[in-house]
Amino acid sequence: MAMPKEDTNTTRALRGLENGSASVRLQAVLAAGTAPDPRFVDKLVERCAVEPDFYVRDMLTWALTRHAPSLTVPKLIGELRSERAQARSQALHTLSKIGDRRAWPAITRALLTDADDEVARTAWRAAVVLVPEGEESELAAALATQLGRGERETQLSLSRALIALGAVVTPILRAAMADPDPGVRRHAIATERLSRNPDAGFEFAIEEAKRIVALGTTGREE
Repeated sequence: MAMPKEDTNTTRALRGLENGSASVRLQAVLAAGTAPDPRFVDKLVERCAVEPDFYVRDMLTWALTRHAPSLTVPKLIGELRSERAQARSQALHTLSKIGDRRAWPAITRALLTDADDEVARTAWRAAVVLVPEGEESELAAALATQLGRGERETQLSLSRALIALGAVVTPILRAAMADPDPGVRRHAIATERLSRNPDAGFEFAIEEAKRIVALGTTGREE
């Protein structure tokens, strides 16, 4: 007995997700997102953790956003506890794109301070998208504990996340401008400068912050 066409297409897409060719996997994910089917969800989430190709990973996120959040969000939250860094970061990225605030309680301080920079950066972006109204100050305080962390790309990600939270970050940044750690002071000053003059760019802001710290001032403008 022949299988219905829908079942054949589903089977083909599921098999394609495991193919050794990135272009074949990309087409399989495209098919899964174009014709959403609950049977795809587990495999799409599973593939997020191990997919080596950036474009395929991006398409995996898109395909998952095409499925019902009631199916995808619980699965993605489960991935946040994975020992595999890519599983955590890709799940966070996908949750931020879905935008379902029921995922907010799963954005823990452990994720915001994850030892893996890519996981932490993705957690910062997801947190800014998912934070409930009224909890921005608490989130900003948690994010501020990461000031001074990492290289420029990581620091820029944190600055952008803090700035996206709006005026609630101002007193937190001002306090950080007087931190004993010069790296924290520089990053806080650069973030404050970037928030006031985004067109200047982060490189300009960080160089200005270095000069201010070297002069022994806080850079605060009363």
